[in-house]
Amino acid sequence: MNTTFRVLMGATVLSAAAVSAQADTLTIATVNNGDMIRMQGLTDDFTAKTGHEVEWVTLEENVLRQRVTTDISTKGGQFDVMTIGMYETPIWGKNNWLVPLDDLSAEYDVDDILPAMRGGLSVDGTLYAAPFYGESSMIMYRTDLMEKAGLEMPDAPTWDFVAQAARAMTDKENEMYGICLRGKAGWGENMAFLTATGNAFGARWFDEDWKAQFDSEAWANTLNFYIDLMTDAGPPGAANNGFNENLALFQQGKCGMWIDATVAASFVTNPEDSSVADKVGFALAPDTGLGKRGNWLWAWALAIPAGTQKEDAAKQFVEWATSKEYIELVAANEGWANVPPGARTSLYENENYKDIPFAKMTLESILSADPTNPTVDPVPYVGVQFAAIPEFAGIATLVGQEFSAALAGQQTAEEALAKAQALTTEEMEAAGY
Repeated sequence: MNTTFRVLMGATVLSAAAVSAQADTLTIATVNNGDMIRMQGLTDDFTAKTGHEVEWVTLEENVLRQRVTTDISTKGGQFDVMTIGMYETPIWGKNNWLVPLDDLSAEYDVDDILPAMRGGLSVDGTLYAAPFYGESSMIMYRTDLMEKAGLEMPDAPTWDFVAQAARAMTDKENEMYGICLRGKAGWGENMAFLTATGNAFGARWFDEDWKAQFDSEAWANTLNFYIDLMTDAGPPGAANNGFNENLALFQQGKCGMWIDATVAASFVTNPEDSSVADKVGFALAPDTGLGKRGNWLWAWALAIPAGTQKEDAAKQFVEWATSKEYIELVAANEGWANVPPGARTSLYENENYKDIPFAKMTLESILSADPTNPTVDPVPYVGVQFAAIPEFAGIATLVGQEFSAALAGQQTAEEALAKAQALTTEEMEAAGY
């Protein structure tokens, strides 16, 4: 063995030993959405680059929110990285429950993160979570069924048009439902959709004095419209359907339209998973002519709880998973249509991505959402599909249960709204508003 080779071999052994000595095992909590499942399949790349291993705790959306909220508020220390969103991040960051991400590498390029995403995940200009993907909501629809109904989807439709089209496309005897919308109870499930929809109908959670507004005509119009539409044109058991359930229905060819997260576009157009992949069009979420569209603004983001003992390794993971290089990794393995969307400006300037059929509508939807001015009438809160106050999650979980019960026919819309008004008022008064 020559001297040069021995030196190189020695350096390699030392390097591997150094990585091994510093290696940690990170426990990461995440949601069971397709992009996160894809990330888990690519984690070997992270381990190869850093030596750190990863253990995943993958949970349904409502369960994830409960688990990470309980863990961080009780300083449980179960997780080194958490998947959270635009609602939790500013509140938890302000409480010093999260590690500030103010020292990410120059190569990471924080300034490349879309301003809407960076702003929603920051407190006083400091980033507390990095967006894995960003989203708004939009209409995904069957172009063949729209044509068969003799209708043409506008780029910016009204709710009246959507309702007309949904009823025209419905053929329940053949399990064809004109529209699939969230009905599963949860502040991030049916209440995300209904709060954003309510904005378009002129509804709001609170007036400027923090008084609950569920006794308003605007909320009555919103909920009655939704229930009537779902009764006429929705699938059976809609009160149990959230994002993943409706995604499956659409991919199986059972939905004429689906209004939900823009991130779903890559899944409904993937011929390996979707039976209607070549028959999908996209449009902005509907309005009612009042100046607000029913589209939300959200990022599923990675954050580091302040109690972790593995902060350096956790930061390395956050950088890896939300970087430009990770986007390139997904593109190389899965194609450009399947990269995490909505987080980085550079993605929408990339020539490889510009021709993806849903790219333009996704960006337009994200840019059209205004969390600082979400409603027709003024409100004291920010947030499009939520009110960014600590009490919201608990209150909206209860309200979501009442609205889901109304969709299931267990009570009337009027009864659900009366209960929502009473419980929201009680909770807000108890909180001192």
